[in-house]
Amino acid sequence: MTGGGIPAVRLTLLTREGCGLCEEFADDLARLATTLTLPTVETLNIDSDPELLRRFGHKIPVLLWDGVPVAVTYLDPREIERLVRVRC
Repeated sequence: MTGGGIPAVRLTLLTREGCGLCEEFADDLARLATTLTLPTVETLNIDSDPELLRRFGHKIPVLLWDGVPVAVTYLDPREIERLVRVRC
């Protein structure tokens, strides 16, 4: 939780080793973080978790906001900005 009693937001980027699209997505997210205060992003290899692999398979990269997909294969900076304003 944050100091105000609000639960901390968790962002998770699901990727796979050797995934060029995943690398581009991560770069785009890093660029966005230079202009927008984002929660800490955890990167997770989808192949390390059978449940995530079953749920998302080849539909990666995926950005999860507290476990909920908010971007799949493409990062829409305007949508992430909107989510930050609404949820943080």
